Amino acid sequence: METAARKAHPGLYVGVDKHRWWKEGVIYQIYPASFLDTNGDGWGDVPGITKKVQYLKDLGVDVIWISPIYKSPQADMGYDISDYNDIDPRYGTLTDVDELISELKKRGMRLVMDLVVNHTSNEHNWFLESRSSKASPKRDWYIWKPARYSPSGERLPPNNWAQILGEVNSAWTWDETTQEYYLSLFTPEQPDLNWENSDVRAAVHDVLRFWLDRGVSGFRMDVINLISKVQSFPDAENNVQGHKYASGDKFFANGPRLHEFLQEIHREVLSKYDVMTVGETPFVRDEEEIIKVVGAERRELNMIFAFDLVDIDNVPGDFKFASVHPWNAVDLKNIINRLQRLMLERDGWNSVFCENHDQPRSVSRYTDDSDQWREYGAKLLCLMQTTLAGTLFVYQGEEIGMRNIPSSWGPEEYKDIESINYWKKCNQMYPNDQEKLSHARYVMQRKARDNARIPIQWSSQPYSGFTKPSSTPWMRVNEDYKTVNVESQLSNPKSVHAYWQKSLQFRKNHKDVFVYGDFKLIDEKNNKVVSYLRWSAEETYVVVLNYSGEEIVWDGLRNVKVKEWIGSTYEDWDSPMKPFHGSLQLRPWEGMLGICEDAPPSS
Repeated sequence: METAARKAHPGLYVGVDKHRWWKEGVIYQIYPASFLDTNGDGWGDVPGITKKVQYLKDLGVDVIWISPIYKSPQADMGYDISDYNDIDPRYGTLTDVDELISELKKRGMRLVMDLVVNHTSNEHNWFLESRSSKASPKRDWYIWKPARYSPSGERLPPNNWAQILGEVNSAWTWDETTQEYYLSLFTPEQPDLNWENSDVRAAVHDVLRFWLDRGVSGFRMDVINLISKVQSFPDAENNVQGHKYASGDKFFANGPRLHEFLQEIHREVLSKYDVMTVGETPFVRDEEEIIKVVGAERRELNMIFAFDLVDIDNVPGDFKFASVHPWNAVDLKNIINRLQRLMLERDGWNSVFCENHDQPRSVSRYTDDSDQWREYGAKLLCLMQTTLAGTLFVYQGEEIGMRNIPSSWGPEEYKDIESINYWKKCNQMYPNDQEKLSHARYVMQRKARDNARIPIQWSSQPYSGFTKPSSTPWMRVNEDYKTVNVESQLSNPKSVHAYWQKSLQFRKNHKDVFVYGDFKLIDEKNNKVVSYLRWSAEETYVVVLNYSGEEIVWDGLRNVKVKEWIGSTYEDWDSPMKPFHGSLQLRPWEGMLGICEDAPPSS
């Protein structure tokens, strides 16, 4: 039944009548290796997460999502899983996980696990059995193909698909034992499961049940839209000059049986629990495909991570590390508007995020991370995210405005397999070209996944308080930890942390507006200011964000009447300003939030 609010304001989420904890909750992603080390081995662990549960509760977090902690050889930092039903010893034990779940529940919080089921580790028992013999009962659990041969007799992979991490090597790995290739879209250590096999799907369903029965409240599903491949495995079109292999995403992203597989997971497992699901779905831009996954009546996933925003500086049609593509506020507004309106009008659900473990730090990417402007940029991004509709995801360290790796660090400091592959390939292609290698280092510093993986800066103590002073962290700590750290910000009411804390509480206090409410852009063509209205049936707010390092005068309010400016990112939350109906003078990287006198027309 439609509510009066829905009839009066047809743009409001249908979901306003279907409140769910996973819509309103604040999700905090933890990259466990870099969160907190309690045993002094230099590697973060589950007891370290448990130790900081109250800190997260005080921040305003309702749910924590942990990147993989399963048993793993760590070829890709745990995204290569060798045992789904056990924890890697470097993170702790299953008992430690049970204790974490218990401490979360005491505070009304929940745990979401990272589910990686497009592929396993090549050390998983399933794969060891599969590669043992062509006659193995589990041979068909993975994707095996014979070699092709050139006219000269050179052995070639089954097709020209490129490996996703690095995008310069083949996505196929040769196996000497059985003399066939297996598909490994990410690294040779991560063979892809064959989801066409019903036994594989049943085994995956059992993995979900194992964790849900243990008390987990949902899953972030890693590259879940890659589980269905076009079974003819055709060659991909190669548009990148000088590359032997090409992206085959046209044939392995959102494949022909994806929706069937997702609906089967929901029917067989998820529908029997009160859970949250969010899918990582790279390569997907088609709105129809997005809604097929997240539509309220589809019974597939609650939401996905749309990558439009984090791809904003990628060169269109080229691979990630090609260069840093310029953008402005118009590009940002188009992305925000598209996703906000899509979910409002098609009864889907948004995820809201600027950072995760696969992306550089947002304050370095979207604003200015210099000492002069870092805090202002971090607060600007906070104001934007906490006032957009959907489920909000915060990445560890984002709440204190952590920045990218310093440009002075050499390539040897980068630990991620994607960065290592990229730098190795650049040296092979340009061994004596210092100009190109210098540019490659610049792009790595701007875009590498390593930027999000340096240890959390807890204090000004040695190694930022991440590990014991006598230990050595698995990855180098950013030298700015002495001034950018949690401890110093907790005692500063004007810190980035304090701004996040108050913004999260304000969002929760006005969830009918900021979680479920309607959305409309203002001044769409301005290339420096991102501005929009958010409203419910009862109240309306205006958000103004100066995405430039310049002081500007902005007159884009037009007919919007502001009753009161709640504050600026330059001021404390508790410092409201007088009404102002004319032009706004915006300082560099300044954001403002105001209460409006009237709601916009429902049209």
